[in-house]
Amino acid sequence: MTTADFLPGLSAQFPEITDRPSLDWPAFNIPAPILVAAMTHLRDAHGFDMLVDVTAVDWEHETPRFSSVYHLLSTSKHVYLRVVTACEEVDDTPRVPSLVSVWPAAGWHERETYDMFGIIFEGHGDLRRILMWEGYPHFPLRKEFPLAGIETELPDSEVAEETGAKVKSAPMMGGPFVAPQANVMSRREPRARDESWTEGQEKPQR
Repeated sequence: MTTADFLPGLSAQFPEITDRPSLDWPAFNIPAPILVAAMTHLRDAHGFDMLVDVTAVDWEHETPRFSSVYHLLSTSKHVYLRVVTACEEVDDTPRVPSLVSVWPAAGWHERETYDMFGIIFEGHGDLRRILMWEGYPHFPLRKEFPLAGIETELPDSEVAEETGAKVKSAPMMGGPFVAPQANVMSRREPRARDESWTEGQEKPQR
């Protein structure tokens, strides 16, 4: 299904939009300079009234490295749509226009994507970290971030005191978790695939 088939007139109004291979929903590539205008058109002219999700992809060794990904829903037509926008690099920082002026709910989604990937959503107005604390120096969903986390000083002395350490890996280490293979349900807690933080420590008896 192409842009012309799915949304008649969209390609004529925005010739920069290209079709994107997809195994589930119709998907398009929309360049960053026309993102706000094209998304507004999708909302007003084609009924995509709900922004379901905003996330990103770190392609690591490709250029551009980051893409922002949007999932839209038409609550009247019951149709989903995926939009992907390549982030522009400015001073080694990925940037893309904010969509808070189109869907106010984008504010929370964009803050989470910024927090995890370090993508700046220009025009957001309140782009603060939403999961990690302000001043945290890393972006946990970038490809170079290790699964077991990075040892970082916790900003709250009470949290550090409760954990019994001045330094703790963040985000909390572990995962993805796996349960032992057995024919019967096990009562043992699942173990993490990455348990590198336990090296040198005595493993608890199970």
